Amino acid sequence: MHTPALLMMIVSNVLITGVTLYFFWKVLRSGSPDSVDEDDANFPRGG
Repeated sequence: MHTPALLMMIVSNVLITGVTLYFFWKVLRSGSPDSVDEDDANFPRGG
């Protein structure tokens, strides 16, 4: 593998991993909704 191809592969892998980690961290840091009206709740809830 030539140097430009190797650099492009490393940069793209780092970029994709960084964006994925950013959004994963954003989801982890977001809190749960304060109050959800039971009629509007359309997602399963654990008990």
